[in-house]
Amino acid sequence: MSDVPTQSPVSGDLPIRMLGDRLLVAPEKQGSERHSGSGIVIPATVRLGHRLTWGTVVALGSAVHQVGLGDRVLFDPESRAEVELDGTSYVLLHEEDLHAVSTGRRADPGAGGLYL
Repeated sequence: MSDVPTQSPVSGDLPIRMLGDRLLVAPEKQGSERHSGSGIVIPATVRLGHRLTWGTVVALGSAVHQVGLGDRVLFDPESRAEVELDGTSYVLLHEEDLHAVSTGRRADPGAGGLYL
């Protein structure tokens, strides 16, 4: 008998099975402008150095150990492969390409997003 699962856990009905330590991530939509912690508007045309992106894990391979379905993860948008499934764009990543996993806790619920 084989210890290899026949199907990876997937939320929804995506026509794909992830292999090894690969993840399928739905990237969060980037707004046209951002706000600083004090409320100052930062236009989308301003380049603030190298910025990482948040996304949600929607499928994972059998060798993924530290991330689960539905986890919010931080990754580098420059080093990714994209795939479109059923009209939706996703990002393919190796588990080692992730920079962080959100704990879901924030000190001030009224504050902006999570920043590293």
